[in-house]
Amino acid sequence: MKRYVSVVLLAIALRAALCVAQPEPISPFAVIEASAQEFVGFLSDGDFGKAFEQFNDAMKRALPEPKLKAVWQSVTSQAGRFKGQLGVRTEEKAPVRIVFVTCEFGKGPFDISVVYNRAGQVAGLWFAPSLPPFKHEPPDYARPDSFREDEVTVGEGDWALPGTLALPRGAGPFPAVVLVHGSGPHDRDETVLANKPFRDLAWGLASRGIAVLRYDKRTKVHGAKMASAGTPVTVKEETIDDALAAVALLRRAERIEAGRIFVLGHSLGGMLVPRIGLRDSGVAGLIVMAGTTRPYEDVFLEQLSYIVSLTGPLSEDRQARLAEFEKQAAAIKELRRTGEAAGEGLLLGAPPEYWLDLKDYDPPEAARKLAGPMLIIQGGRDYQVTLADFQGWKDALSSRQNVALKLYPRLNHLFVEGEGKSTPAEYRQPGHVAKAVIDDIADWIHRH
Repeated sequence: MKRYVSVVLLAIALRAALCVAQPEPISPFAVIEASAQEFVGFLSDGDFGKAFEQFNDAMKRALPEPKLKAVWQSVTSQAGRFKGQLGVRTEEKAPVRIVFVTCEFGKGPFDISVVYNRAGQVAGLWFAPSLPPFKHEPPDYARPDSFREDEVTVGEGDWALPGTLALPRGAGPFPAVVLVHGSGPHDRDETVLANKPFRDLAWGLASRGIAVLRYDKRTKVHGAKMASAGTPVTVKEETIDDALAAVALLRRAERIEAGRIFVLGHSLGGMLVPRIGLRDSGVAGLIVMAGTTRPYEDVFLEQLSYIVSLTGPLSEDRQARLAEFEKQAAAIKELRRTGEAAGEGLLLGAPPEYWLDLKDYDPPEAARKLAGPMLIIQGGRDYQVTLADFQGWKDALSSRQNVALKLYPRLNHLFVEGEGKSTPAEYRQPGHVAKAVIDDIADWIHRH
């Protein structure tokens, strides 16, 4: 679910609508970069009116001036006081250009990503910590000589996604598992700052004779295209359709045991695996890693309150910002399926249609409808998906003989071991998914 930057900031990048390409020529990089630096200057100076004027119509609806101010205040409450701009670079991802303005804050550097459409308007905005390059060493339990990695394509047509299949060496056929990401525009390794939990899972399980398919998330590869399509994005388009396409790909693959394909979901992915299972009854089993069982908006508020509390007693300003998010969460609960537009703007970083799709979804109740085996695991130090969510799975499924539940007291949301209270800063330290988790998942799959 949410990382060092809160859900609302990540969701702005995912779901703030980008306008359709205009006929005007794209400005030279120098002009776009200067514009982005000026835009960030408006934010840092507190001149949110001038920053708002640079938005396209979709962004103006999604992020009106008061919400833009609240977003910036949320960034500085987490990243510390703004100190200055350090550098700028540009990437072209037609039909848009993304300018990354690296800035120094009190707690370290952040990249402020400003998306420009062909008309030179700001069509997207998100924030993420800027990390120096680091080499991700294989975990001790990985045996690279025992498997190979092949590049594959998940899905087809407009939404095709690049992926990697870790395939054990030998004749096979092998059981296989599809990895389903948490929220945010994740890559195939589910990279979170200095950690790559999906790469750890793939290498660890492939070393134990299990094929693993991981892929870049649709919102990472096709985010601009999704937004410019003009149709609402729900978890179906964000996650479920591609997970089903990945299962279908494995069923056609050589050396894969078609009747023993499992789906593993982490965080948001864990919350959604019952829906995936209901869509494909041929899946051999489901694995939930830190899957939410409570209403998404409630979990978001709990996360945000926890992060804000780490800096000490709440100031009046922070209390006001929390009150605004509480107001948006209350508005989500009041959403109704009227057949008309559900509302304007974003609620907790996502459009009303996104929340309406989740409104009647109860993950444990959906899981009750599935006859197949499930493995549900939880980190005891996880502040993002907590023991309250784990209890939801236990209450619904603990009486089932083919459902296994396990708690790892020392692990965080990424299933990396640590001590004491978990914080967002912990994700800046390189770590690996615990060997016990790899062993337990592998043993469970081999038994089923």
